[in-house]
Amino acid sequence: MKPAMCTDLHYQRGTKDRFVACRWWLLAAALAALCICAIWVCTHSQAATLKRARVWTDADHTRMVFDLSAVPRYALEKHKGRVSITLFSSRLARHFQMPSAQGRFRRLTRVRHSGNVQLTVHMKPETRLRHFVLRPSVHKGYRLVLDLYPGKIRTCRAKSGGHHDHHTSKAGKAAAKKLDARQLAALLGGERKVIVAVDPGHGGKDPGSHGHLGTLEKNVTLAVGRYLAALINHQKGMKAILTRNGDYFIPLRERYAIARKHKADLFVSIHADSYPGSDARGASVWVLSAHGKTSMAARLLADRENSVDLIGGVSLASENDHLASVLLDMQQRWAVRSSTVVGTDVLKALARLGPTHRPQVEHANFVVLHSPDVPSILVETAFISNRMEERKLRKNSYREALAKAVMSGIRHYFATSPPPGTWFAAQLAKHRRKAASKALLRHRVMYGESLSSIAHRFGVRIHALKKINGMMSDKLRAGVVLMIPVH
Repeated sequence: MKPAMCTDLHYQRGTKDRFVACRWWLLAAALAALCICAIWVCTHSQAATLKRARVWTDADHTRMVFDLSAVPRYALEKHKGRVSITLFSSRLARHFQMPSAQGRFRRLTRVRHSGNVQLTVHMKPETRLRHFVLRPSVHKGYRLVLDLYPGKIRTCRAKSGGHHDHHTSKAGKAAAKKLDARQLAALLGGERKVIVAVDPGHGGKDPGSHGHLGTLEKNVTLAVGRYLAALINHQKGMKAILTRNGDYFIPLRERYAIARKHKADLFVSIHADSYPGSDARGASVWVLSAHGKTSMAARLLADRENSVDLIGGVSLASENDHLASVLLDMQQRWAVRSSTVVGTDVLKALARLGPTHRPQVEHANFVVLHSPDVPSILVETAFISNRMEERKLRKNSYREALAKAVMSGIRHYFATSPPPGTWFAAQLAKHRRKAASKALLRHRVMYGESLSSIAHRFGVRIHALKKINGMMSDKLRAGVVLMIPVH
């Protein structure tokens, strides 16, 4: 009996070992299958679909945007007159359309090879290229952006650490010592032209508001802006700078940066208002609010170590915290006060054209009004949402009338508050001298008269008589005509 029992026990143990081995083999196979599936899913989930390509042009460059469904893995190679972009593990959307030529962009060709998409962007020669990826925003996914600039590639390595701050501070001090054209003209009694930056609102991909008849705000503002620039350039002693002179998009902060770059004496942004109700009407003028002034000051003070920009002729980078804050506050107070003065003049001129939306200048935190040292106003020409005013805005005659009204207010501002060293300042000085000369009496010196007796007779001081007649001594000659100030 014992040998039989041993045989059965050996058989049972062998069967059990085979079962355990089979189970482990099945488990390993299942894990391998899961890994393969995971790799396949991961690979295909990361494949980016190129949905569309968009192109638009502004004043200084052309931008091309590729919209993708996932973060792109790409390689870029630049050739003469073209750039090749390889999008790895990517595919084209079924309804992908090729963009049309615009600006520095000429055409786009595409090839799909081994699961990759190869794009060739053909562009104008001597084009400088910049590329980067934008992460998803509220309404948009991943975007590969190509910026095409005119000119050859120029590289500039940015230094970091203490040496950079020291270099910036030295640059700021050097810039602060230089006199710009405005300061030089004021010192020499020159008659330079005042510069007005005219900013037609919106443009390009940003159409602004639209009326019931399909009128786009960006077209109205450009037309009014062009009329205003022409009137300014026709006026002696004035020069206009347009932030845009075509249908292209310019970021808000770049608009007032253009004004500062050209050392403008005034910044005027043109817009057309809109409101859900169709009964709102009338023009309005806006200047920067106290909140906008404060937020702009905080940003400038925080960034001053990385900037050599002059604020009112003084570099903030070279000053300590307290003095920089005081200088900036003084400059901003002057800019906002001057903005209110010119805004009031423009609003009065617009009121002669028709009813205004508000009887006084209004305040808001518009980004385009954030220039710290250039008086800035925003003019809402009319309500494009109002059917009657929209019809007016569609007429060139009314657009020109708006420009003339704005010009009238601007001219009055510079005539009464001219910047030093300008043609308007010289005209005001001449007017004052002429007015002063009419308030003078002329007296011919008789034999035996002295300066003291003449001063006593007309009730003026001897010092005043000598000063107005340019006399260095008290001696008089009979027959000389003296100018006597009248009180």
